[in-house]
Amino acid sequence: MRNIPVNLGGYRLRIAEAPTMKTRKDKDGREEVVTVDGVTRYVVSLFAKSDGAKGEEIRVTLETDPGEGFEEGQLVELIDARVSPYSFRNDRGETVSGMAFAAMGLKPAA
Repeated sequence: MRNIPVNLGGYRLRIAEAPTMKTRKDKDGREEVVTVDGVTRYVVSLFAKSDGAKGEEIRVTLETDPGEGFEEGQLVELIDARVSPYSFRNDRGETVSGMAFAAMGLKPAA
C-alpha cells in the first residue's frame, strides 16, 4: 500500500529545516533536482510532537512549491498528508525499512 492518508492534527509540526528543492545523485554521482511530470519536488524537515510524548523529526516530500516565508521554528500544517511504508535490501545485504511522508503542500498553522 502506498500514499495512505494520515491525520497529523494531533501533532505540533515545527520546521526543523526550511523547505528546499529535493535532489538525488545520478549515476555519475552528481546532484540532480527531482521532478515528476516536469514538476519540481521539495522537501522539508519537521519536528512532530504530540502532547506528553517525545517528538521526532520527519522529512516530508512536498508535491508543490511551498512558496516564500517558511522558516525554521515556524509551526505549520501539511496539506493532504500521506505516508508510504517501504522496505528494501541495501548494497550490504541489510534490510532497511521505514515510512516515507509526502504532502501536497505546506501552510502556516492556524
